[in-house]
Amino acid sequence: MIDVLIDNLNARDELNAQEIAHLATIVTSERLVAPGQDIVPEGSRPMTSVLLLDGIAARYRVMNDGKRQITALHVPGDFMDLHAFLLKTMDQGVLALSRCRIAIATHSDLQRTTETMPHLTRLLWLLTVIDGAIHREWIASMGRRSTKAHLAHLICEVYIRLKIVGKTDNGSFHLALSQAVTADVLGISIVHLNKTLQSLRRDGVFRWDGQKVSILDWIKLTKIAEFDDTYLNLVHEPR
Repeated sequence: MIDVLIDNLNARDELNAQEIAHLATIVTSERLVAPGQDIVPEGSRPMTSVLLLDGIAARYRVMNDGKRQITALHVPGDFMDLHAFLLKTMDQGVLALSRCRIAIATHSDLQRTTETMPHLTRLLWLLTVIDGAIHREWIASMGRRSTKAHLAHLICEVYIRLKIVGKTDNGSFHLALSQAVTADVLGISIVHLNKTLQSLRRDGVFRWDGQKVSILDWIKLTKIAEFDDTYLNLVHEPR
């Protein structure tokens, strides 16, 4: 059940057998969440943290006028609200964008992990650090990249994150994002999004048909995006 989490962590360091067995013990209660349903409501005080096993989810913030801003995308292998273990109150919510399969770890089990397994604790901490690094890169994209580069960068990032956990197939991957959600992520209108997609199609860098994205020219795509995966911390080394 937790293979995607193990793959996510093993991309950065090596879990030992005891750590893998411990994760298998504390990550439990697998269930399905329908598209459009809250996984963790904004303002809630959860006693568990949620691991995404399959599907795609988003972190979001609802403004006073009711408008929503998506602030993060979550892919399999992500602990989507691990920060709530320490922060206690969810300042943002987590929403299922597709049919999602999830599991949970109780905060009491996570507390026990921090007290008895220092290396595994550091790796779980690393996930929250990488989450912050992704946020910083998104801010850079929103503020300084052109819309074309921003969308190209998003495709590069999601592809790499899915590849780490074995969710790509020969340069293709499943991406269940509607045009409205994609435009929300980029902070643009749907009309602007369609023009940007058409431009990237003409460049021949990727094809997006329904919920399937196929990378056609990775090198050219990364150049358009100015993509550097350093912020994803993919160097495999002791932590």
